[in-house]
Amino acid sequence: MRNKMKQTMKMTEGSLADKIFFFALPLAASSILQQLFNSADVAVVGNFAGSNALGAVGANGSVINLLVNTFVGISIGSNVVIATLIGQNKEKKAKQAVHTSMLFAVILGVILMAFGLLIAPQLLRLMATPSNILSLAVLYLRIYFLGVPFIVLYNFEAAILRSRGETRLPLIALSIAGVINVILNLVFVVGLGMSVDGVAYATVISNIFSSLFLLIYLTHDTTITHFTFKQCHIHKDLLLHILKIGIPSGMQGALFSISNVIIQSQLNQFGSYAIAGSAAALNFEILSYYFFEGFGQAAITFVGQNYGAGKMDRCHQVLKYCWMEASVVTIVSTILFVAFARPLASIFSSDPHVLGYAVRRMYILITFEILNMSIEILSGAMRGFGYAIVPTLVAVFGICVSRIIWVFTIAKMIHSYEVLLYCYPISWLLTSIASLIAYKYLTRKLV
Repeated sequence: MRNKMKQTMKMTEGSLADKIFFFALPLAASSILQQLFNSADVAVVGNFAGSNALGAVGANGSVINLLVNTFVGISIGSNVVIATLIGQNKEKKAKQAVHTSMLFAVILGVILMAFGLLIAPQLLRLMATPSNILSLAVLYLRIYFLGVPFIVLYNFEAAILRSRGETRLPLIALSIAGVINVILNLVFVVGLGMSVDGVAYATVISNIFSSLFLLIYLTHDTTITHFTFKQCHIHKDLLLHILKIGIPSGMQGALFSISNVIIQSQLNQFGSYAIAGSAAALNFEILSYYFFEGFGQAAITFVGQNYGAGKMDRCHQVLKYCWMEASVVTIVSTILFVAFARPLASIFSSDPHVLGYAVRRMYILITFEILNMSIEILSGAMRGFGYAIVPTLVAVFGICVSRIIWVFTIAKMIHSYEVLLYCYPISWLLTSIASLIAYKYLTRKLV
């Protein structure tokens, strides 16, 4: 047991600042790299398949974010449970949690794929997707759903590896998968003359690769996270513990995205130029988020292990270093994205109408990303302590409810693209304040 434990990152001892940075860096790089490859999808479609194809991919952005945020949220349950068990030196239970997580991921992915294939057209109609891009949007979404089981599996595999401090392997997997994705984009769209279907198939194939890459690694792993098909069994107590943390986290991600779907349905009323411009800007918003997301994941894992080891003072130090390091990264990325908004947006389209919408969205949203960053770090720390419901409730009311109220009141009274988008920074401000209050209250109870 000791040999296996020694091969995990010692989050409960030594300097925190450098360990957090080197834990978060591969996570941020993985997410950023993945988004860059996703951006390549959009760039290829926008430049070689036309504005309707670009709009079709953009119309699916909120739906796909809903799915991914839900998967990532639920997988956080595995991260927290396994990290805490490692901190408590409970090797047998940790290994059982690994196998429970893997089997659950496969079952969940298959169910979601079947459900998604059935409801894709109805979902896009519900979002008021313009008729001129509806058929392309449905085609893209249905093909995307074919790869959902592999996306779910990858997220759980990455969460399992994060629980012991391994963040480089997911980066390697995504790097190779991303190159495959870009090559296939060019082959299918430019070479074979395909449209959104070519981009979607390229995405599915690359997702299959990344999940299988980590699966093969885990089967050859010599640490506590070693996976073998013979031990693949769902342990009810561990699954319930994982879901107790993961479902609220997944619900938070889902509700975030549901509010974005509602906003997208209102944004669709401004026409295909607004949809395409928002699709272009969204790439940089997601990149901006990924710059600090790794520190939120670090807060979850580092707090989880230190709380499991009974080191409360060190848990508070984790929050401090995560917030400080994430702030520096966020400020730098914000300055760069805002200063170069137009040339960056022009990567995806040269149409002046599309660029106008893209730049305006970037100015409004990216400028206030530091508020969003604060939410991510505080929520991560609370989840590391095992509190999953409180940050979810804070997010539901602070972000989701406030955005919906804004959309159906202020944005209805003032029918403006900019006014609609201001629901984002306002909701971030409310939620960051509420998250700080919640963290102070919850941790005071633990002392």
